Order: sequence, then structure tokens, then C-alpha cells
Amino acid sequence: MVIVSGAAGGVGSIAVQLARDADAKVIGLAGDANHRWLSDHGVLPITYGAGVEHRIRAASAGKVDAFIDTFGGGYVELGLRLGIAKNRIDTIIDFAAVAKYGVKTEGKHEAANAEVLAQLAGLLAAGRLEIPIAKVYPLADVRDAYPELEQRHTHGKIVLEP
Repeated sequence: MVIVSGAAGGVGSIAVQLARDADAKVIGLAGDANHRWLSDHGVLPITYGAGVEHRIRAASAGKVDAFIDTFGGGYVELGLRLGIAKNRIDTIIDFAAVAKYGVKTEGKHEAANAEVLAQLAGLLAAGRLEIPIAKVYPLADVRDAYPELEQRHTHGKIVLEP
């Protein structure tokens, strides 16, 4: 079982779909408004916030294999409390936790290459991957996009259109 924090966000929504495509059982941490989308994509939604550790333990029967943190804010520590091995916890945002605990931080520049993009494009073309778009802004309005991005509660990606 894989847990993904920020499971309906720009990166998390892709991570949960890739994990499901690899036949993993996935728990997605997200707000209630995103639970239907997660369920529709084969992900078990769990509401983040107070009591999340208990909800995860109950839903997973204590068997969690990996944690992908796309949100930060203590999720690395949650993964460790759940008994997940450090080399099975990956964060793309909590660099202090990487330094403190030695967990992974893969998924930024490591995947920025033509081969990975071709694989993702193939999954998109085959209908096996969806990229949710939260909102599209004209490039000239880039400053208007920042407040929404800073709230960190979008469903999918915020796109700038040239």
C-alpha cells in the first residue's frame, strides 16, 4: 500500500494515477471535496488533518509500504511513525526532513528528461493518465495565479498560457 499526501494536487494527482497504473493499492490524503475524484481513479481517499494517522492505520490494517509526500508539513514524520522504511519515503518538498531523517527526495530534476516525458505522453494518449487542470491563466496574469498556488488546495495543475 502506498500513501500519497496532497493526492489531488498538481503533482499528487499524477502520483496516485501512476501508482494505480503500476497496480499499487493507494491511499490518497486530500480534502473531502476531492474524495470523489480519487475514488473514481481507484484511490482510497482519506481526509487529512487531526486523526489522519488513526484513519490510515484503520484503512491499511497497518500494512503501508511507501509514502510519497507532495505537500510537506510533517508527512515524512507521519510515514516514519507508520513504520515505513526511510528508503520508502519520498518527499518533493520537505528538504529539512530529508536532511534530518535521510529519506528520499526524488521526483524533481531526476525525472525531467525526454524518456520520462515520452512515457507520460504515452500514458496520456492511451487514456491511462489524466492531468487535471485547476485553472488556466494568461501569461500576462502570472501574478494573479500566485495567490491560488500559495493556498495549496487546487485540484490539479495551474497552467500559464502564452
